[in-house]
Amino acid sequence: MRYPESGRHERAQNFLVDRSIVDRVVELVAPRPGVIVEWGTGDGAITLGLDALERPLLGIEIDRGRALKLGRKVGPHACIKEGDILRHAPPEGAVIVSNVPFHLTTPILRHLLASRSWNAAVLITQWEVARKRAGVGGATQLTAQWWPWYSFTLDRRISSDAFRPRPSVDAGLLIIERRRGPLLADSEQPPYARWVARVFASRGRGLADILVRNTVPRPLAEELARRRSGRRDPSAALPRDLRADDWVAAYRAGCQR
Repeated sequence: MRYPESGRHERAQNFLVDRSIVDRVVELVAPRPGVIVEWGTGDGAITLGLDALERPLLGIEIDRGRALKLGRKVGPHACIKEGDILRHAPPEGAVIVSNVPFHLTTPILRHLLASRSWNAAVLITQWEVARKRAGVGGATQLTAQWWPWYSFTLDRRISSDAFRPRPSVDAGLLIIERRRGPLLADSEQPPYARWVARVFASRGRGLADILVRNTVPRPLAEELARRRSGRRDPSAALPRDLRADDWVAAYRAGCQR
């Protein structure tokens, strides 16, 4: 299958063809209230499934031809618009759905997390991205920077056979939800994110040493290292092993004194 050679980024997408995955996406969206916004509707495999929910549905698609064609297939409660998902501002309380173009995963996630109006997101991403965002096998810096405000859950692995063209890696189904009670005030996000970045960039002999170098009192730093080392030597623990409540406790102890 060939795609228009326009140079516009969202067109390098792998389209979902596995009906069971479409059904699972719809199942995850159904109980979550709010207008549904799909970023990158493509040929409409997910869109038509969401349309069956008969809820307000807004699709954003950069390919004008595909947007027009899909717009003629959906019901009166749905609207498909031509647009760039990296410039789209979701409406208040929206549920975001996207089969994320793999090569744009990080900028799309950053744009999504910085758009503070939506309540939930059901995303298809690369498998390793989905795992790490959910903190499976170790969280990434981006997850840690937003954990006080969002929860990240890995639903399942999706075989590369579920897409056409077939990508070189499997995908994952990732759910992101805004916390009803954030672990830190919204005003703390910029300084907290900078502090998390410093922790991830710091060198040291294990997690406790790294945290102490970043203003965390030693007793708490050592307790977190023990807590997250499992059966390993506590010196083997690293920042990626911390959970959301660990990050908040360390930040409050080290930076809010």
